[in-house]
Amino acid sequence: MVTFSIFDAARDAPNQVAVAGAVRWTYTELAEQVDRWISGSVGRPYPPVPLVAVVPQLDAPSLVAIHGLLTLGVPMVMVHPRYTPREREHVIRASGASWLCDRGRMEPVVPSELAPPPDGTLAIVATSGTTGRPKLAVLSRDAFAASARSSEANLGWQAEDRWLLSMPLSHVGGLSVVTRTLLARRALVLPPPGGFDEAALLQTVEQHGVTLMSLVPTMLHRLVSAGVGSRPQVRAVLLGGAPASSDLVARALALGWPILTTYGLTEACSQVATCRLDQDAVEAGVGAPLPGFEVRLVDGQIWIRGSALMSGYLGEPSPFLEGGWLPTGDLGFWDESGNLHVRGRRSDLIISGGENVYPAEVEAALRACPGIDAVCVFGVDDPVWGQRVALAVVGQVEIEELARYCDERLAPHRRPRLFCRLPSLTTLGSGKVDRKATIEVAGPMLRPLNR
Repeated sequence: MVTFSIFDAARDAPNQVAVAGAVRWTYTELAEQVDRWISGSVGRPYPPVPLVAVVPQLDAPSLVAIHGLLTLGVPMVMVHPRYTPREREHVIRASGASWLCDRGRMEPVVPSELAPPPDGTLAIVATSGTTGRPKLAVLSRDAFAASARSSEANLGWQAEDRWLLSMPLSHVGGLSVVTRTLLARRALVLPPPGGFDEAALLQTVEQHGVTLMSLVPTMLHRLVSAGVGSRPQVRAVLLGGAPASSDLVARALALGWPILTTYGLTEACSQVATCRLDQDAVEAGVGAPLPGFEVRLVDGQIWIRGSALMSGYLGEPSPFLEGGWLPTGDLGFWDESGNLHVRGRRSDLIISGGENVYPAEVEAALRACPGIDAVCVFGVDDPVWGQRVALAVVGQVEIEELARYCDERLAPHRRPRLFCRLPSLTTLGSGKVDRKATIEVAGPMLRPLNR
């Protein structure tokens, strides 16, 4: 049986570096940190805690707390650190968490009457949705272990491997770096503080011997635009989270970055298909399905199944079809070599800087703003961010008031950056907003929503 215990890892590889970057701990030293955290934050004997809402930063205290919960087998619901208090409260209430862990500090929250998550749950992660609030994907410990095996089958592990934790821990892409390095008894490298910075990232790569990285296209674009080249020890850079242009990939390859384009989703514990190390990432799309996954196309839509899939959505009917297949809503095609190419993403979903933005959720928040009669939120293609959040509004709200309202109620990646006024929104026969037609009208009128 696969375990995620830091104490088991310390027994297996006591002197192996577990964490580098802002701190440097061997597995023995990390286990000691976790042991102290459990004693001070949870207590002994360990009381039953069915679910903890974790607000993780890319720092040592958050990493210690996550390892503590993994070791204890306590399920976590991952809460984005940039959520507003209202957004945070919704995830906590919707999940039924009874404790909140913010930067390693534990405190009880209002008890919930919701049923606990299924046995074996490792994490509950907010996932992509096209209407309403995002759903909560229930991901088991077995699913994370299967995902780690799939990644290992493609990348392998080398003795000196160190994986840079550049993705948010509230995303499955960041959390899976923790679980993969733990299971492999390899090192995780914490990024420099202060957010993504090209120079600081390169210094971290050099100083701490980073060999593996995960980036979204926005990060790669900034590296390429600055003319920053790779370093010799970097052997693979997984590029995913949002569509990447072939031009961006080609420019990165020319600078020496060993790019492996990848397709994944929260419901599958991250990767589903990924280029191989010996493939040209420009030509190969997102590569072939990883071992442990099956992919089929039904009327052009990508369906997947495999051992790394989620258990389901918390509190929702099963999304699985007969035979265990999960329709993703994404569109794709196969090339002659058996590589998957993704040609579109879920309807309406905005992906900005690797962050998922749900138009209906933003619209729901903005409709309560005084002076707004109707609103439509959509994405506009952007060479740096992939997409930017745009807003068409009907009403007399002042721009300054609208900007202040967004700042108070929406996380930064959800805030509209472009804006226009319309006399009315185009509607369908049913009375619902015709999003496509509204976008066509609003597009030429957009201007920056200054703050």
